Amino acid sequence: MNDVSIVAAVQAAPVFLDLDRSVDKACSLMGEAAKAGATLAVFPEAFLPGYPVWSWFIPPVKTHDLRPLYAELLENSVDVPGRHVSRLCEAAADHGITVSIGINERNHEASGSTLFNSLLHISDQGAILGCHRKMIPTVAERLVWGQGDGSDLQVHSTPVGKVSGLICWENYMPLARYTLYARGMEVCVVPTWDRGEPWISTMRHIGKEGRSFVISACSAMKMDDIPDRFEFKKKWMSEVGEWLNPGMSLIVDPDGKILAGPLEKEEGILLAEINLDFARGSRFQLDTAGHYARPDVFDLRIINESRSMLRAGLSPNEMAAPETQ
Repeated sequence: MNDVSIVAAVQAAPVFLDLDRSVDKACSLMGEAAKAGATLAVFPEAFLPGYPVWSWFIPPVKTHDLRPLYAELLENSVDVPGRHVSRLCEAAADHGITVSIGINERNHEASGSTLFNSLLHISDQGAILGCHRKMIPTVAERLVWGQGDGSDLQVHSTPVGKVSGLICWENYMPLARYTLYARGMEVCVVPTWDRGEPWISTMRHIGKEGRSFVISACSAMKMDDIPDRFEFKKKWMSEVGEWLNPGMSLIVDPDGKILAGPLEKEEGILLAEINLDFARGSRFQLDTAGHYARPDVFDLRIINESRSMLRAGLSPNEMAAPETQ
């Protein structure tokens, strides 16, 4: 493994609620990042096919306004695996780049009509490394996304190092962060919709706390990026200015210092060189899941088992308590 790598935070807006064109854009941006020398590209939260921004503006009692939007988002969401993921995998392999990208994911294993806010990891060889479902959607997001079960809190070995991450405000969950630290995360990827302060301070804190490189990628999105055909734009968002989200993506080192960004009010690709020896060496001072852990005082129990919606014909052994770690 090469301990020195270039990583990228991709700050861009998707083609709103158009999955095919958003995948096209993601594949093109992978190529741009790889051409610039990046071996890891991190995309924003819910990049495919866009963050459901209407959930913060339409009152939840207006169910008849919300239903067609959910139906269109569902139609343009992703199955893992599936043909759109295959396109992403092919592009990652073509460009030789590891990719972490935010997606709206259908629960294809059951009804096919519940959505998750998910973080998909793809190797530089085009293989699916893993897919993490956000455990706690934040406030209005709960009207759109279900809750992940946490069984996918895994760390993935890549040419860039041991990569994992949490989505947006999951990063305010101390036990979730600790789980990834304990599993050896060296590069923390953070697709998000949040920006500014205190978000920037949070990313710096996580870099310092986890002695990891942190790559926070957010969509820089204008009101013009939402097509006028969507009635909610005029009806519920008329007071919003030019910028719906200024982005403010950034890359942080294991001392909490900003290496690149924040990039504000423009699309672009932030690049930074990372050196894993720098991260590993710094852990002699602070290793949150090592000599700073005090397992004689604190004990974290993690439920690893995914709870399926359909579990017909279980044997007594299969009905036993879930595996813990």
